Amino acid sequence: MQDKRLKVVVAMSGGVDSSVAAALVKRAGFDTEGVFMRLWRVSNSPQAEKKAKEAARILKIPLRVLDLKKEFKKSVVDYFLKESRLGRTPNPCVVCNKEIKFGLLLKKALALKADYVASGHYALLKNNRLFEAKDKDQSYFLWMLKQKQLRRILFPLASYTKKETKELAKKFKLPVTDFSESQEICFVRGAVNDFLAKYIKAKRGPIVNFSDRMSRVGEHGGLAFYTLGQRKGIRLSGGPYWVLDKNLKKNTLLVTKNERDLFKKELVLRGANWISGKPPKFPLRIKAKIRYGTKPASALLRSDRVVFDRPQRAITPGQSVVFYKRGEVLGGAFIFSLKNSKI
Repeated sequence: MQDKRLKVVVAMSGGVDSSVAAALVKRAGFDTEGVFMRLWRVSNSPQAEKKAKEAARILKIPLRVLDLKKEFKKSVVDYFLKESRLGRTPNPCVVCNKEIKFGLLLKKALALKADYVASGHYALLKNNRLFEAKDKDQSYFLWMLKQKQLRRILFPLASYTKKETKELAKKFKLPVTDFSESQEICFVRGAVNDFLAKYIKAKRGPIVNFSDRMSRVGEHGGLAFYTLGQRKGIRLSGGPYWVLDKNLKKNTLLVTKNERDLFKKELVLRGANWISGKPPKFPLRIKAKIRYGTKPASALLRSDRVVFDRPQRAITPGQSVVFYKRGEVLGGAFIFSLKNSKI
């Protein structure tokens, strides 16, 4: 018998997932403490903090409030703005998980003599190996984690569906009755382009039509405000048009009237991370995801690129490509470029 219970710090956002995760950790017999992180500006709200405190009160666990606004701004928001200025479409959630939730928070938890950090992510850990969850899988956002982090992490919701999580919230009488989902980008309220416009100066340039022999068909309002595959907001007559490519050096936006032009088979990757701590032997048959919410697609993985068996729609530089093998997350990387850029 242990002399003391293992201590778990649970990241509590005030939402249903993290509140239920805290309840499950306590029910499992751990010495449980909640942490609410005050992040940059609108990333969370006084209402969310109030819900987290109420959930902690109902569960009879202490809740510590950490002010991480400066750290979040530097690690996550500044990264998002930098990538956007470079014409890429970043995914700040993967950086937040690495640097804030399982980076800075984990360090602070260990300083509090905690044994583990738990969160409301839907992902499965087995022997420090990361796998897809039963439902609402969020392993896509966790590919940057390393072994030293994974050995200290718990995902209590791994074996639950979202429906079951909602039912547990009612069972535990937690104050999360609306079950509203999180924002796609937590620090943005409203349109992403409105947020970007506050920090990035618009530099207008030509819009070129790939479908019509590279003819100039208009003027764009700044490459940062467009993403590959985008149809709405291009504001050209005679459409529909889709954003096909961007050239930062020439400040040119390439569009097409043929949606099939968006489908590509090969991407170049950068900044790969391997969950095991070492790369596999290449080439390797895998399944890969180029965005959250899509099914993994069969592909051949090489050290610097991914070649899909079938063309994928709107492979987007700045986003993540995550590698799977029989449900296990091998790792991931950032999409650096497409193999055959048009401009």
